Amino acid sequence: MKFPLYIAKRYLFSPGSSNAINIITGIAAAGVVIGAMSLFLVLCGFAGLKDFSLQFSSYFDPDLKVFPSSGKTFTITEDQKKKLAAMEGVVGFSEVIEERVFLEFKDKQKTGFIKGVDTSYNKVITTDSIVFAGEWLTGNDAQVVAGYGISRELGMGVEQIYTNFLNIYVPKPGKGIPKDPSKAFRKKAVVNTGIYAVNEDLDKKYVFSTIGLARDLLNLPKDQVTNVELKLSPDTDEDTIRAQLIALFEDEVIVKNRIQLNDTLYRMLNTENLAAYLIITLIAIIALFNVAGAIIMMIIDKKKNIQTLYNLGANLHKIRQVFLFQGSLMTILGALLGLLLGFIIIVCQQQFGLLMITPTLPYPTKITVVSFVIVFLTITVIGIVASLLASSRINQRLIRF
Repeated sequence: MKFPLYIAKRYLFSPGSSNAINIITGIAAAGVVIGAMSLFLVLCGFAGLKDFSLQFSSYFDPDLKVFPSSGKTFTITEDQKKKLAAMEGVVGFSEVIEERVFLEFKDKQKTGFIKGVDTSYNKVITTDSIVFAGEWLTGNDAQVVAGYGISRELGMGVEQIYTNFLNIYVPKPGKGIPKDPSKAFRKKAVVNTGIYAVNEDLDKKYVFSTIGLARDLLNLPKDQVTNVELKLSPDTDEDTIRAQLIALFEDEVIVKNRIQLNDTLYRMLNTENLAAYLIITLIAIIALFNVAGAIIMMIIDKKKNIQTLYNLGANLHKIRQVFLFQGSLMTILGALLGLLLGFIIIVCQQQFGLLMITPTLPYPTKITVVSFVIVFLTITVIGIVASLLASSRINQRLIRF
């Protein structure tokens, strides 16, 4: 093993007898470096984009959310609340009522969702982090906090004086349409005292209110909720809490974590990441097979040396190993250099914002150990396979003649 590796290192770092071969070898080495660097940049870019896209869900979505297994609502008793509050690992929980509503402000209308929350909601979600104008709910049933998208579409600002009211309508249950259409809806007139901003979709969807207002609007009993949202301590076993919740509510609920609440977004981001990885890997395969061409050209250039090695006692297997190791070393060193260059570029992007999405927002990136491992393994495996194919071109006829 030492003999083929020693010869391979000599061949790798010493120039060939022809300038054309030296140029081909240089192009092959550059292809390895660029391929590794490009793949690392893509993985870091998508890791940063994924974190950037999902950071908004951490502001808005709870650690666990309890849904009814059937229907829109389920019952939570006082005894269940006490057991839930005493459950180890649960930092806080909030009762929630959600329903689709019709919104009207002055002469503008829009559909959306009302989300009635209790006073414990700020223990589950840091409400101060999402409110950018006005203030959060103070417990007054006549107040709401609207999303930025809803506020913009309705032309509604933060009302300091209770003169401009937002009308919220919910259809009454029943069959048929009354002669007086106004009797088909329950209506509440409220004042918008705050505006929140999370992301474009959520900002256009929800209007927050007190749970009392939502119950009155939907005519729900005090023990009925549509969801219960929970915040867990960092070291809590999620599966254990999930099992306790299902047992507490007697298998009448479904429990979802933050990933399950955003499963479509996660799938989309993972699919985009995989597609980009495969595309760049395909380009890297094409580039790395230049290594095979460079090794073949080196074999032709070193034909007399190969015959000399054979005459000195090196068998066909060891001679093939010389060029296999040469291509492998070229690939490994190129991958390491490409990773180093990619790392430097990502650090510069994070520090100086080389690529900007907006004038104030640099493209998000994230450096992970997984990115280093994936790039190194991908490039080296492809390079070794290419070197193995090239070295297999050495046969008895080439050695003896």
